[in-house]
Order: sequence, then structure tokens, then C-alpha cells
Amino acid sequence: MQQLEHSGVLHLRGGGTSVVLATDLADLPVIVWWGADLGDLQDPELADLVAAGVPQRVSGGLDAPVAMSLVPGQSAGWFGIPGLSGHRAGRDFSPRLVTRAIDVERVRAGGDGPARVVVHAADEAPGLTLDVELEVTPAGLFRQRLTLTNRTEEPYTVAALAPVFPLPAGADEILDTTGRHLRERSPQRHELTVGAHVRESRRGRPGHDASLLLAAGRRGFGFGHGVVHAVHVAWSGNHRLVAERTPTADAYLSAGELLIPGEIALDRDASYATPWAVGSWGEGLDQLAHRFHQELRARPQHPRRERPVTLNTWEAVYFDHSLPTLLTLAERAAAVGVERFVLDDGWFLGRRDDTAGLGDWFVDSAVWPDGLDPLIAAVRGLGMEFGLWVEPEMINLDSDLARKHPEWILRARDELPLPGRQQYALDLAHPDAYKYVLERLDALLSEHDIAYLKWDHNRDLLEAGSAETGRPHVHETVLALYRLLAELKDRHPGLEIESCASGGGRVDLGILELTDRVWTSDTLDPIERLTNQRYTGLLLPPELMGMHLTTPKVHSTGRTVALDLSGGVALFGHFGIEWDLTTLDDEGLSEVAGWVALHKRYRDLAHGGRVVNGDGDPHADVRGVVSADAAAAVFTYAQVTTSVTYPPGRFTLPGLDPDRRYTVRVVAGSVDDGPGQSPLAWTRRPITLTGRQLALAGLQAPVLYPGRLVVLEVSAV
Repeated sequence: MQQLEHSGVLHLRGGGTSVVLATDLADLPVIVWWGADLGDLQDPELADLVAAGVPQRVSGGLDAPVAMSLVPGQSAGWFGIPGLSGHRAGRDFSPRLVTRAIDVERVRAGGDGPARVVVHAADEAPGLTLDVELEVTPAGLFRQRLTLTNRTEEPYTVAALAPVFPLPAGADEILDTTGRHLRERSPQRHELTVGAHVRESRRGRPGHDASLLLAAGRRGFGFGHGVVHAVHVAWSGNHRLVAERTPTADAYLSAGELLIPGEIALDRDASYATPWAVGSWGEGLDQLAHRFHQELRARPQHPRRERPVTLNTWEAVYFDHSLPTLLTLAERAAAVGVERFVLDDGWFLGRRDDTAGLGDWFVDSAVWPDGLDPLIAAVRGLGMEFGLWVEPEMINLDSDLARKHPEWILRARDELPLPGRQQYALDLAHPDAYKYVLERLDALLSEHDIAYLKWDHNRDLLEAGSAETGRPHVHETVLALYRLLAELKDRHPGLEIESCASGGGRVDLGILELTDRVWTSDTLDPIERLTNQRYTGLLLPPELMGMHLTTPKVHSTGRTVALDLSGGVALFGHFGIEWDLTTLDDEGLSEVAGWVALHKRYRDLAHGGRVVNGDGDPHADVRGVVSADAAAAVFTYAQVTTSVTYPPGRFTLPGLDPDRRYTVRVVAGSVDDGPGQSPLAWTRRPITLTGRQLALAGLQAPVLYPGRLVVLEVSAV
């Protein structure tokens, strides 16, 4: 480890990203550049880069120019949102944290600069120390984490603590997402004007309306063009994302935990560490997303084996757990190529509907007189893994657990908060509640051959406090959840867990440190899923996103959809089926089996390649995955609504090697299905074009009925 004097400039590099830190402009270092790699700059060049950006004194302002530091505050003349807010019973509200040392902990091979530094700072008067970890990863992500420690006897209350990510010149438009149950990740854009754009989640989980990323870039940026930067907070509880432009022309993004008043009160030598805040950038959103995908795929715990094709029983049987029906369903599932069979809600004590039973994690002998083993044995005998639905963080009042331990229910006062989904939240931070849940889940996994848990979380938290102390407990319950997941995985090697939160209500890089996929949304409507999966994909690669075939009449929207649309929209992800296959005849089963086989044909490509999205006709959707060597790709073209022109215009295929020749062929889906249409040449026979021609000139779009889809295979000649 190398320790530097706190002066000069540090250049962090990796994965095509540069971060330049000036250590002598303010009490804390200042990030003077975050974005494209600046090359192997020498010290004089770095010094001039810093000098080029020093602000000047202006009329009516402070007597000394102010540079936005890592944790800006009023003691340094900062009038924007402070990086740290806190106090001791109203005092010490404006600490002055000053750099004491900087450690360079890791240096990239090849001498291209440090990849990780830790800044140590302190304010001796109020007795606070701060460590700021900054690193640029091999994928080019920029990560920051802050740790604040109280060094005196009097407690220090932390109100807010979050790092900043400065934006380059030209960032004038914001992109975030919002939504609701059954419609998560709906994009919205805003002008980045002077002032703050704040997105907060106070739901005890990220929530359906959460923005996975807060992005800012040049106006009109798309998936393939325009410089854009974004941040994400790797945390599964309350959080806060900020984009602010100040009257002094500073513009930045910030990502941190949102703390409930009084939630973090530090005793002597106690510390609060923020979640990792993670930044990415790119020439277009696809490049920005690819950095996240690379980083996730490089993790040691990232799933390495092929993602099993999954059938989930919920929309097939709901609470009707008839063993003969489930056995028939399992046989049909195996016949079409399913590799994992998941028994959803309704198997545990007293669970005949969603008003009772949560918390009583015992197999219900009234429904399962011989236990789960007959079904598990049949599933395993058919060559499939067995999975089970659980919701361990929740409790129904109509349960033995609630009657015995009402003090384990999160609340702010004696009476309970408003109910949601006929249930309440369990205080996992209560040691006895944690012990009980761990024991019950461990027993289920030990007594049965269960390879997979669908881990649900079906309500937002309200007034989430300890019944015993009255203190807020969101932060503590999230940490307890992480401990619980880690303990179960440690006790049961190979166990896979899905993060489901009434669909996509808990999708973040914190939960994905300990889980193996997310349920992207409770809606299986493929039209709705197009947008949902595209914007979830800004953070996650396809193999971490559950994408399933649906029944022809979609349960959540009532829309009737074609199998080619349902299959094509699910094709790239962690593929599965949410359908009562016992209702299909042999022809219907054969069609489903064909889509399962098509997914398996492209599974390795989809789960290891580079995701690309078309920026074209709003009435159509083009997306694909290109192999790492650009030798192969698979694309889908979906007609979402009718086109203004008839026939439609051209569409392009991005992301291919511009100088290679590729053969394009239709391998599945609808072709020329309208009445009175002439055949479209390239849909009738393979054609060969260069990657440049496909990206610039493209192909004539087929005339399809709305809600139909074509799958294209692209192979280098």
C-alpha cells in the first residue's frame, strides 16, 4: 500500500474510463473528470487539466472560488445539497472534514494508473472521521463508498450521507424510470435545469416506482448515440437519487441511502457505511449498460452454468394444490423441455388464500398429507430441479406466528400500520425473529431436495420500526436480510434464489450480491414487458432477468397475444413458462417446445453477448444480442402498434462489426401475415450484407399485425 501526501493529482483508469482527482483544490479531493479514458497523461498534463477547470471569483459571490469536493458542505462554501447532514442534539451541524492521508491500494498492471484509492479525512473538533473509497473497475464502472465514524462519547446523528459524481459539460437532459405494480421501469425524461431533481424511495425496498438508474447526458441521447452518465445505489431499502445543477454551473449525480430521522445515531467509535454508489457512462445507453453487464458477469458468484428453463406454477394452478394436477403439469413441463419446476404460493400451513399463513413455514398436511416429497420425487424423476416459493419477510395476522409473536411485526406505535396485500412486515432485525426464519428455511432445505427459492416480498413497508424500541428499522432489516441470504447459501451450497418483490419491486445490485436472478415484473404481457425489460436491462444482463411465456390471454392485462410475441420477448432472458400446459393439445405443446428449443439454441449467445437496442420507429421494437467476437447475433423485430406509413420504413441492426459480412435469415415468428401482401425478399431467403450496411441502410421492415414478432439470426460469413 502506498501513502501519498494530500497534494497533486491522481488518475484512476480502467475499462475505458478515467477518473481524475485533484487533492489540493479543497479540504477534500475534487473529481475534475469522470468519463472517457484520457490516456497515459503525465503529471504536467494532469496539473494543467486541473488548472483548466478552476473556477474564478465572481461578483456577489464568496471571496474564494468553491470547487465541489467528494463530500461537499457549507464549511467549504457549498450552497447545494450537502454530501453529509448530521448533528449532535442540534450542534456540530456543519463539520469541516479535511484530508489527512490518501492510500493507493491497488494499481493496474501495465502502469496505467491506480484503480482504487482511499481518502482518509477528519474534523477533530466534532470528533468525526471519514473514509472515502473510490475505485474504477476493469469494466469501467466508477464506485464510491463513504464510511463516517464518531470518535467522541456524545452520539452523532447521521441524517444523510452520499457521494457525488460530477457531470461533464453538455449534460442537459435527465433520464429516469418510474412505474407501479405490473408496470415497472417506465422511462421519463426531463431537462437538467438549475435546481435539484430528486427521486426517493421510502418503501422499505426500492419499489415498483424506483429508478434503477438516474442518467444525464446530451439532449436526445439514445441507446446507440450521445454521451450519457448514470448512477445506481446498490441497496435494497430506502434510497435517494439526485441530479443537481447549481447557479455556479456545477452539475452532478448522487446516489445514497435515504435515512429515516433518527435511524442512524453513532455511539463512540461506531461507524455508518453508505451502500456502494456505482456510476457508468457510455456513448449511448447500450455502452453504459454493457459496463454493468461486464462487471456482473465477472463476479465470482455470477451463475456459470446454463440458466435452467423454468416453469412456475402460479398462473397455472394458483392456490389449487392438487397433486394429480401438479404431476400432470410436471410431465407436460418436462416434455416441452423445462429444466426447473417451481411450486408457488399455497403449500404451507393454513395457506388457502392470501389472507392467512404467512410466517407458518411448515408443509400443510391438510393439502399435502404425504408432504412435498411425492411431487419432488416426480419432478426429479423427470429430470428437472425443484423450486419453492417463500415470503420469509412477511406475516399474516391470521397465522400461528402472529398470534404467538405480535412483537415481531414492524410498527411505529402500539397499533399496526396500514395493511398491504393483507399482510405486514416481519422485523428480521429482531434476533429471535431472525433465528426463527433461519431455522424454518434451513429445515425445509435440509429435509427436501430444493435447488431454488423464489423469494417474494409482496408489500411496501410503512412505519417500519421496532415494536420494542420504537426506533426505525429499515436499515437494520435490510442488513438482516443480507445476513439471512448469506447464511442460507453458506449452509446449502448450490442453492439459487430469485429476488421477487410482487414483481420487480426489489431490483438492485445489493440484493444481487446474494441472489441469482430477479423476477422482472408480475405482468407477463409481452407488450408491457418490452419496455420493462429494456430499461431493467440498463443495469442487468439478460441471464439475471426472469422472462416467461404467458397464457394467450394475459392475466394481468386481459390482452390476447400470439405465441411468437410471447416467445420472442422472453427469448433472451432467464427463460420460463407461466402457463397451465395441461390445457394444451399436442400441437400447442409442440409449439411451446419449439420456443423452448429456440431459446436453448441461443442461450449461450444471449447470456454472454452484448445487448444492443435499436433507436428507430417508435411503432416497432428492435433489440438483439451480439456475441463477444461479433461473429454471431440474434435479433427480434416486434410490431408494437400500427405504423404511420404503410408499408413501414427500414429498420437497422446495430452492434455488428462494420467491416464483416453477415448472413441474415428469419428463424421464427410471423412473416408477411397481412392479407393481400406480396412476399418480402429478405424474409423468404437469407441475404448477405456488411455490418456497416445493416447498421446504416438496414432492412425493409415487414408488414406485421400489431403484436407480432420476427426472430432474425445473423451469422458472419
